[in-house]
Amino acid sequence: MKPLTEHDIRTSFVNCSKGEAKRLLLPKNLADLNHWDDLDFLGWFDLSAPDRRYLVVERADELVGLSLRSASGNRGFLRRSLCSLCLTTHPGSGVSLMTAPKAGPAGREGNSVGLYVCADLDCSLYVRGRKKAAPGGRMEEYLTVEQQIERLRGNLGAFVERVFH
Repeated sequence: MKPLTEHDIRTSFVNCSKGEAKRLLLPKNLADLNHWDDLDFLGWFDLSAPDRRYLVVERADELVGLSLRSASGNRGFLRRSLCSLCLTTHPGSGVSLMTAPKAGPAGREGNSVGLYVCADLDCSLYVRGRKKAAPGGRMEEYLTVEQQIERLRGNLGAFVERVFH
C-alpha cells in the first residue's frame, strides 16, 4: 500500500457523511507508520468509541474508506473464531463481526454488510508473519505467502464490492 496522508484518508470514505469523515479520529501513529509495504489496507479503531473501526483500501486506482462497527460481547477464552479476510484464528474476542453501512442510498436506508475480521485489523501482518497470533492461530498452508496475500486481497475486495452493491 502506498503511504497515505490525512487528506487522502478523510476524502476516501464512501459510507459516512463528509462531516463524519472530517471528525473521525485518525490513527495515532499515522505520521510514524513506516511499514506501508506490509499493508494491504490501513485499519484502526477509535480509542474514544471502542466499537468504531475504520478501514482504507485501494480499489481500482482509488482509495475507499469504510466506517465499520464491531459487535460487542465477551466470548469465552476457549472459543476460537476465524477471520474471513486472512483466515487467522483467535481465542475469545480476537475476531469480531464488523458491519459497514452500504454506500449511497442503500446505506442511508439502513442497509449494511458484515464480515468476521481480526479485531485488531492486523490481517496483513498475520499473513506476512510480522505479527504472531496466539498458538494455533495460523494453520500451516501449502500456499506461498504471496498466494495468501492475494487471497486476503481477494477476500477484502469482495467485501468492499458488497458495500457498493
